[in-house]
Amino acid sequence: MSLKTFRSYQLAVAFHRSCSAMTLPAYLRDQLLRASSSVALNLAEGSAKPSRKDQLRFYAIAFASLRECQAALDLAPKPSPTLKAQADALGACLYRLCHPRL
Repeated sequence: MSLKTFRSYQLAVAFHRSCSAMTLPAYLRDQLLRASSSVALNLAEGSAKPSRKDQLRFYAIAFASLRECQAALDLAPKPSPTLKAQADALGACLYRLCHPRL
């Protein structure tokens, strides 16, 4: 699968870039950037795995990292409704990757 056509990966990259532009206290910003990069990195790595079981493991890690991002956004002093909506849209895509039969 090409990363250029992998929609969830493209959404994850856009989400990470949006997180990078957000102003937060240093401790929270660092955590958010690491978690948001983890989403994209795990999607990329999972897409290269030969077995469906291995892919699902990496997609689940990406989904968990997104949940960490959502918690960090909840802790932000100035909430960003746009970024939260972006995270929700990405979360829907990741959920479908992790639960393909639903």
